[in-house]
Amino acid sequence: MKQVDAVLARLTALHPKRIDLSLARMQRLLAALGHPERRLPPVIHVAGTNGKGSTVAFLRAILEAAGRRVHAYTSPHLVRFNERFRLAAPHGGRLVDDAELVAALETCERANADAPITVFEITTAAGLLLFSRHPADVLLMEVGLGGRLDATNVIERPLVSVITPISIDHTDFLGDTLGKIAAEKAGIIKSGAPVVSAAQHRDALDALERRAARVGAPLKVAGKDWTATEERGRLVFQDDAGLLDLPAPRLYGRHQFENAGLAIAALRAAQFRIAPAEYESGILAADWPARLHRLGQGRLVRLAPPGSELWLDGGHNPEGGRAVAAALADLEERVSRPLVLVVGMLRSKDCKGFLANFTGLARRVIAVPIPGAEAGLAAEEVASCARAAGLSAMSRDNLAEALAAVVGLELEPPPRILITGSLYLAGEVLRENDTPPV
Repeated sequence: MKQVDAVLARLTALHPKRIDLSLARMQRLLAALGHPERRLPPVIHVAGTNGKGSTVAFLRAILEAAGRRVHAYTSPHLVRFNERFRLAAPHGGRLVDDAELVAALETCERANADAPITVFEITTAAGLLLFSRHPADVLLMEVGLGGRLDATNVIERPLVSVITPISIDHTDFLGDTLGKIAAEKAGIIKSGAPVVSAAQHRDALDALERRAARVGAPLKVAGKDWTATEERGRLVFQDDAGLLDLPAPRLYGRHQFENAGLAIAALRAAQFRIAPAEYESGILAADWPARLHRLGQGRLVRLAPPGSELWLDGGHNPEGGRAVAAALADLEERVSRPLVLVVGMLRSKDCKGFLANFTGLARRVIAVPIPGAEAGLAAEEVASCARAAGLSAMSRDNLAEALAAVVGLELEPPPRILITGSLYLAGEVLRENDTPPV
């Protein structure tokens, strides 16, 4: 891991901006590498604001249950950079090992020849190089930011393009309206390649429909061309090809029924032959850390009040907060416990808008800083946001102190604790709890 960190530190110096959306630098580097993007297995390209990672997790689990070999490229990572690159292998694939990742990064570094390039661009190129060297049936590729000018958007003809729910986020880079943001996400839609979309706000759907019509891409949309609903605790998916009656996803929350449905619709649009039993196995197997993830053991679990529940979610925008709050409200109806939020957020996020979803649901907010995040809000700033949203709040200096404060509340029955607000904070939780993704 030290070698990986050393290479990333060198690459960070090549371009002053962490985010600078463009395809020119990426295209130059890929040409210098001999165009690995042209030697990939068929690609399912996934863009959107919320639910990209969970949708990729469902796609991977279903495909693997059906005996397919699957690569996956996702971001950000939670604990180790290697998490971004999953290579096809029996029993769920494997994360790239340090030696192979360092070799790919160094190959890209040499080919780039000290030219300006962002870290995301050069690491995406390294991923494409890795994926081109290993046989697989499918590559699942998650967009980093936006779509049109994202470094992943060098795929000329995806097997299918997938658009998860679009909401307001990253306005500095993607535009200040839902329509503008959706137009950027729609950039992954390519001529003749089918597109499947989650249910969208009308402004977002208009942008997707315009792009699909312009390039001649058949578009199918949730609620119109298929449905995925919870019925008596099961996932019922229906489209023109018929009905699937499946178990509830292991990933918790109503929104995961929608993400699973989107994955099924994408696989049907791509014309994969998958048996109902394989869909069932995949839905039950899909796992995605830090998305309403209950921590069952580890150091932080031991610091929580005896008998309490400790949950983790990396949600960080108002729509993500809405989905998490709805899932927790459902959980409260089933098993009532006082809810305490431990929250850390980045300065670029809508802190008040995120926390407003929990008004009337959370008993207390305990704000913490995000370790090592220069762009993070100070704990007291997060606490002020919570108070402005109508929540009772306090601040603490770290996760251990926050959990000690929960113990001090002496709540009965023992509380349900959710650590949330940032994927960077979620990564720190998994690191401190000694339960990294594998």
